[in-house]
Parts: sequence; structure tokens; C-alpha cells
Amino acid sequence: MTELSKKRPEFRNINAFKDLTTYRMTAAAWVSILHRVSGLLMCLLLPLVVWLFDMSLTSELSYERFTAAFDSGIGFVPGLLVKLVLLVLIWGYLHHFIAGVRHLYMDMTHSVSKEFGKSSASVTLVLSLGLTVVLGAKLFGLY
Repeated sequence: MTELSKKRPEFRNINAFKDLTTYRMTAAAWVSILHRVSGLLMCLLLPLVVWLFDMSLTSELSYERFTAAFDSGIGFVPGLLVKLVLLVLIWGYLHHFIAGVRHLYMDMTHSVSKEFGKSSASVTLVLSLGLTVVLGAKLFGLY
């Protein structure tokens, strides 16, 4: 039998509880899913971003309330939770941006191979998480 005439296996009646739990996703699959999640997070948190931007630029008093929100919180929401939400937003922006640049590069250079997809997905994950750790350390006052 030649390679072209080999019959590919057929999978029918996939059991979601048994088969999906043992399925191992590739790095490119994780980047694709996280790209969609980060886009949704940025869309949902856009009112918060606009409010924070408005608070930081309106006046000196509003800027003081803006900076105090990270220490004392906003209303009943503690400052730590505000920082964590902002950290998730930072990760979402960084991941979405880096994954978008990855897709643009792949579209421009026609680099559509398994090897490049795997390596660029790994670079995307490492860069987005690494930059998030650096900016998170700044957000939490570690430097």
C-alpha cells in the first residue's frame, strides 16, 4: 500500500466525558483559544478601562482617587481585587497583541508549517506570560 492509499482512522460517537479529558492540546491550540478569551475579556472590561482612563485624566483630585483605588479599593471591592482584575486585563492585552502579531507574520510570510506554528505559539505564550509577570511585579510594587 502506498502512503496515499492508506485509509485514515474514522472516529465516530466521541464521548465528551471520556475522550475530551484525555485529549492533549498543542501549544497552537492553547494560543488560539486564549486569543479568543483575551479578546472577550478586553471587550467585557472596556467600560472599566474607559472609567480608569477618565479618572486618571480629569483632574488632580480624580487622579488621587484613581491611585487610591489600587490601595483602598473601589466601594466594597478591595484594592487587591482591583489589582488582580487589572493584571488579568494586562495579560489579555499582551496575549492578544502578541498572538495578533504572530498571525499577521504568518499571513505575510506564508509560514504555515507545523514546526513554525509550534515554535511561534510557544514564543507567544512565554512572551505574554513573561511580560505579564514583569508588569504585575510593577503593579504590586515589587520594584
